[in-house]
Parts: sequence; C-alpha cells; structure tokens
Amino acid sequence: MKLYRTGKAAQLLGISKPTLLRKIKAGEIKAYRVGKEYRIPESEIKRLLEGKIPDKVVIYARVSSRDQKQDLERQVEYLKNYCASKGYQVAKIITDISSGLNENRKGLKQLFKLIESGEITKVVITYKDRLTRFGFKYLE
Repeated sequence: MKLYRTGKAAQLLGISKPTLLRKIKAGEIKAYRVGKEYRIPESEIKRLLEGKIPDKVVIYARVSSRDQKQDLERQVEYLKNYCASKGYQVAKIITDISSGLNENRKGLKQLFKLIESGEITKVVITYKDRLTRFGFKYLE
C-alpha cells in the first residue's frame, strides 16, 4: 500500500495543505498517523479524485460608495457567471459598500470567519483590491 505525505496528497487533490489537514481532522479524509505526521493511502487519493469533494465557494464583491451600487450588482452577476462556467457551487454571496482601506467591513469580517471555520474552501473576487487595497500578499 502506497502512502502519500500531506504535501504531495494536497498537491494531487488540488487543495492546500491546511485544508487537507482540516479535512483529515474532521474525518472527511482517511489518513494514518505516522509519528507526528499523517500519511494518506493511495486508495483514498483515488476515491477523492473520483468523487471530488466539491468546493464550498463564496463570492465577495465590494464597491467604495453607494453611488457605485450598479457596479456592485455587475460584479456579483459577473462572478456568478464565472462560477457557473467553472462548475462551482456558490454557497454564499457577500457584498460590502465601503473603502478598501477600511479593515472593519462587515462583509470582510464575515468572510474571514467563514474561512477560519473551514466552512468555505474558495473565495471568488473580481480583483485583488476588492479585498484590500494594500497587503494582499499576506492574504495569499
């Protein structure tokens, strides 16, 4: 029986290593503990690739002012179409009307809570600056 390290298994499954570990701990992915690390059997990788675990996707759109409300609606519509073309199931749509410099946006806080809790696996945005004006590298 071939066993994969978590990094290689995450790469094969197209997910991040933290997401893989979260799924192992939640019992969604079968793994063996070897010392302090996990190993994922090849049969489990094949099972997951056959019945690919669907991504839990959130659309996030933001504009700076109420005057741009139509732009916000266009962003959401564009992102819905994009998700449909990729076959993503959209779990939630979060919008904000606030400056990208404001770190206390209600929608942004909600988005971070969903990410931290593992409720979502993918965030779809039109441009990086919809999340933040500066420091996007920290979020990657």
